Amino acid sequence: MQTREGIRPRRVLLTGWFSFRDGEATAGDVLALRRVEDVLRGTGIPYDIAWSPGFRPEALHLDRLWPEDYSHLVFVCGPLHGPQVEELHRRFAHCVRIAVGTSVIDPGSAAVTGFHRVLPRDAPDSEPVEDLAARAPEVPARPVVGVILTHGQEEYGQLRRHGQVAEEVTRWLAGKDCARLELETRLDTHDWHLSATPAQLQSVLARLDLVVTDRLHGLVIALRVGTPVLAVDPVEGGAKMTAQARACGWPALVPAERLDVRQLDRWWDWCLTGGRVTARQIRDGFREGTVPDSADRLVEALARPVPG
Repeated sequence: MQTREGIRPRRVLLTGWFSFRDGEATAGDVLALRRVEDVLRGTGIPYDIAWSPGFRPEALHLDRLWPEDYSHLVFVCGPLHGPQVEELHRRFAHCVRIAVGTSVIDPGSAAVTGFHRVLPRDAPDSEPVEDLAARAPEVPARPVVGVILTHGQEEYGQLRRHGQVAEEVTRWLAGKDCARLELETRLDTHDWHLSATPAQLQSVLARLDLVVTDRLHGLVIALRVGTPVLAVDPVEGGAKMTAQARACGWPALVPAERLDVRQLDRWWDWCLTGGRVTARQIRDGFREGTVPDSADRLVEALARPVPG
């Protein structure tokens, strides 16, 4: 890469919609950025990234840097339009400005014409090219975790710790490097967000690495398909969740009164290692039906005379 004077870039600032205060950092945009970083690292050209303060508060932000520190500005991915992009042209007027992997909607707009060069992924009257995200460096897969929490169960009165449990568990989960999927055991035939049948919910749970839940049926249905469960009993002193974990022989249970990061981390690690085998063993036990449940005693109960 060379400047208009043929001089190697002094320092490049990488920007995009992920840089603006009110912008969004999408997975595709960040992967596209990683592709550009990969290319620049191969050249030895120094660069910085400007992030939105709402997405990465601790990072470098557009309003905290000196434009004069940069010889080039590169805008990565997304559509070229709007006042935010135009402001970049004004503020970095001294820089060579290049857009890469972007969509050009109106070639005559100031947001587009302000760049010295545009390397689009799609633009009018030109052949599209692969999005930059397609060739971003590979990264190891992260655990996929289903999260099933409840704020209900008023029947437990003053012993309820559901709000506290949900707050602490979700705050802890936010710090975990995993893919989180919020789920519900409630079925609904009208709301497309929810499963309409148990089979649909089971199909989701069976594809997860782990389920985190404070719901009894979150525990049971996940174990039914052999998926490990980090269970939290949201009732002080223990209630149906603790009883069911004991009945199923499932050890990864944290009581509400002992809910802390160390306990959660301990069982997280176990669920993603040895817990996988234990969950499959419990699933197989369910299928074999060797342990009687209350339905096995129903016929006997129906045949008995009703007391006086």
